[in-house]
Amino acid sequence: MIRWIIFVAIIGVADYYAFQSLKTVTKSNWWYALYWLFTIAVIGNFIFQFYGFNRSNGFSQANSFAVGFLIALIVPKLILIAIMFAEDVFRIPQGIYSYFMQDDSNSGGQIKHLPSRRRFISQIALGLAAIPFASILYGMYKGKYNFKVLKYTLHFEDLPDAFDGYKLTQISDVHSGSFDNIDKVKYAIDLINEQQSDVILFTGDMVNNKAEEMLPYVDIFKQLKAKHGLYSVLGNHDYGDYVSWNSEADKRQNLEDLKALQKGIGFDLLLNENRFIEKDGQRIAIIGVENWGKGGFKKAGDLKKASSLVDKDDFKILLSHDPSHWDAEVVNAEYHYHLTLSGHTHGMQFGIEIPGWFKWSPVKWRYKQWAGIYETLGQYINVNRGFGYLAFPGRVGIWPEITVIELKKGAKEA
Repeated sequence: MIRWIIFVAIIGVADYYAFQSLKTVTKSNWWYALYWLFTIAVIGNFIFQFYGFNRSNGFSQANSFAVGFLIALIVPKLILIAIMFAEDVFRIPQGIYSYFMQDDSNSGGQIKHLPSRRRFISQIALGLAAIPFASILYGMYKGKYNFKVLKYTLHFEDLPDAFDGYKLTQISDVHSGSFDNIDKVKYAIDLINEQQSDVILFTGDMVNNKAEEMLPYVDIFKQLKAKHGLYSVLGNHDYGDYVSWNSEADKRQNLEDLKALQKGIGFDLLLNENRFIEKDGQRIAIIGVENWGKGGFKKAGDLKKASSLVDKDDFKILLSHDPSHWDAEVVNAEYHYHLTLSGHTHGMQFGIEIPGWFKWSPVKWRYKQWAGIYETLGQYINVNRGFGYLAFPGRVGIWPEITVIELKKGAKEA
């Protein structure tokens, strides 16, 4: 009940200011009708999807679009609130002053204490609010499939000579249950293969909740090719923890089905395990932990177990879905993990990014490492922004990512 009261209060205040700005700019009843029709339809659909007869077990595509349109409705109105309230900071004191100081005898019977809203302020407010509105709709329509190939070169003095120039491709957070365009997914798989990397590494969250979500895309993902194979780990969503099951046996079977699907695609799923890639008599270790995350997420990862049989001096690439694992256990571990690959954050699917210069997303307040390359104590982590999307059915400014990392022998160039 408290949540509903807060929700209604926010919507009410937002609509008061938004409609005030609209009335200041236009007197057209058609625009008024369109405004209220859109508002009522979006809110009504949201309530129906989450609290009506259409409720389902798990988070459906219909649920995600209900969330998306609600965000498209609320965010622009929050901007209107900020601008129109700022105008009221000046209007209200003027109205109070007029109330006490106006000489009614000289007003001709016309008493007007509160100044009218200025039309150009409302025009500016509506113009600024239109930017996130259009961006969110674009993100839902095209942004979620706006795949970007991000390339990095990392230098290591102790990289085995045979692996100088070695290329790896990382993908993460497929969330196949959210997809609604199979051709766009195929395009992304072709884009991965075009990179011609030596190995492909997947860092978890193949599905939202259930293995069956991946079935329409298995044949497409089977087309993934790399000379030294495909390796993967599980993410927090892969365990089926976020839906109700008829029994624990059903939940366990779902995980086994997902493991079988990954194997069928060609992934070598590492469950607190390691593998070696050998080349010209030298080797590097690929180490994979199960999900380990702070903040209430599953901690099934066992770094020591995963690193068994790995020598202290081996060059190590660690796959760990949640980047919070890096600071918590990896950086200061007994072994030196040269490169950790993570995902999980999605870059919040929303932010502002100018490649090579500036990046920002609200998720930075939750995760210290949230997108791209970070370095500590001579160890690197790459946090992939994600291949798919979850909850909000789109991406704004933080696009779906295919990471290509080239390993180079020697010190980093100045």
